[in-house]
Amino acid sequence: MAALALPGLALAQVQPPEQASLSVKYLDYQDWQPGLDRIGVHSPAVELVVPFAGAWSVRGSMVSDTISGASPRYHTAVSGASHFNEKRNAGDVEVTRYFPRASVSLDVGRSNENDYLSKFASVRAAFASDDNNRTWTFGVGVANDTINPVNLLVRDERKHTVDLMAGLTQVLTPRDLGQVVVTHTRGEGYFTMPYKYVDNRPRSQDKSTVLLRWNHYFSSSGMTSRASYRFYTDSWGIRAHTLEEQLVRPLGDGWKVTPLVRLYTQSAARFYFDPGYDTRFGPPFPPGYSFTDGREISADQRLSAFGAVTLGLKVEKEIGKNTTVDVSLERYRQQSAWRLFGGGSPGLQRFDARSIVVGITTRW
Repeated sequence: MAALALPGLALAQVQPPEQASLSVKYLDYQDWQPGLDRIGVHSPAVELVVPFAGAWSVRGSMVSDTISGASPRYHTAVSGASHFNEKRNAGDVEVTRYFPRASVSLDVGRSNENDYLSKFASVRAAFASDDNNRTWTFGVGVANDTINPVNLLVRDERKHTVDLMAGLTQVLTPRDLGQVVVTHTRGEGYFTMPYKYVDNRPRSQDKSTVLLRWNHYFSSSGMTSRASYRFYTDSWGIRAHTLEEQLVRPLGDGWKVTPLVRLYTQSAARFYFDPGYDTRFGPPFPPGYSFTDGREISADQRLSAFGAVTLGLKVEKEIGKNTTVDVSLERYRQQSAWRLFGGGSPGLQRFDARSIVVGITTRW
């Protein structure tokens, strides 16, 4: 759902859509830690795709997030959590021009909430081989953000990011499709979280990812396996690995089910501080810490070393020839002990989340 509104670079298509389509989806999200319900999100979204003039298409999307809850307990010794209510509205418009075995897309959009404004744009191009068995995709995206936290810690801080992407999709056999996508992001500006104690992050970040996908069709059962592996590394010292497997299983009469398993592990950022190792001054403050010493430091659990497991199930039903309804459920659990690389966080509390997405798509 977030991909409808956040800056990013998706792989482009080289042929225009045959039909117009309208998708409406609704996300209900909740996460929690032991003894504490944290953040709830309610998010309706709509996306419209319209081909026109034989060689063009336009896509527009809008999403509205209502977010409420409490910030996370960083560690078991921290009992307090701040409460908040926020609303975010975002949208983008993309125009694509199609050529014989090629396409070029331009996407612009913005995301706005009471303390954060993001404006973004991207350009993507795709080129197919003569036999259409190979497609190259290239893209560049930029985003400019303005940060004005309500606690007035900073005013009119800025963040600028540039995304680069290159991808290759290859038909391997009549039943196999492979894909490699490489991305690099350079960001400069304000990365510190202004609502967190003991948080002072570098003013630049480089991020790189390599994504490998392999789809295999089983002709005997009509089932499709969608396997992927993603490697992530950044200049803050985080290294992450993600393995995912989906099995798309048609059941007849327009029904389809897709179970999902996702495994994730990451190392900690080099400036992450874990109060679980030394609590002489009480978390989340490290020994000898001063708010004026300017050192890079953070106790944000998202920068710690941890592992996570996601289990999901999507159920789809075709209604007639042009309408599909779907329901997706995912359950996520994160624990320090599940990490495979890097130091641990013995005081870090377990983190759980679940999401439900209900959608309908119609074509004409």
